[in-house]
Amino acid sequence: MTDKPVTQALERIETIPLGIVVERRRGVTAWADWSWRPVSVIPGAGPVEPPGRLLMEGDGWSHSHAATLTLELFRTDTEGYRLNLSQDPPRLWVVMRPGAGSGDGEELVPFTVTASAHEGEGYQIGADVVETVPMPAEVIALVRDFVEQHHVDVPFHKRERKRHFEKEEGRR
Repeated sequence: MTDKPVTQALERIETIPLGIVVERRRGVTAWADWSWRPVSVIPGAGPVEPPGRLLMEGDGWSHSHAATLTLELFRTDTEGYRLNLSQDPPRLWVVMRPGAGSGDGEELVPFTVTASAHEGEGYQIGADVVETVPMPAEVIALVRDFVEQHHVDVPFHKRERKRHFEKEEGRR
């Protein structure tokens, strides 16, 4: 008999719903009336109806539950999760895009969320707005367990260049 705790085997793809909390703050420039940025996530959140349910507000700012997105963990991206977990603190990348329903076009709505440092970096190329939020403890535990069960180190193999011509004597 072992003293090790028995952990349940995780699936090849693991998912968890995350409520995205977005801050709307009065703009400080002449070009934007409002600024939008994610500030936190709510692990295990249910669907939000209507989107943008107000959570709290102050003078010139408000926090709302903008959407519930699914965080997906894939076996093929464990290196990106490991890199993220090595940071202090680990982060989630929230990708936001202009809202279709906003008449003035300035509202940003959450599009996707990821725990992979590589995927988060990939979204930063283009018109998407990508911000990070601290990863909650229960999400850290899920990601860490997933990486421990599915990560496989792939050794680096330097490729040999193909020669475009046969070596001639006297030629370097």
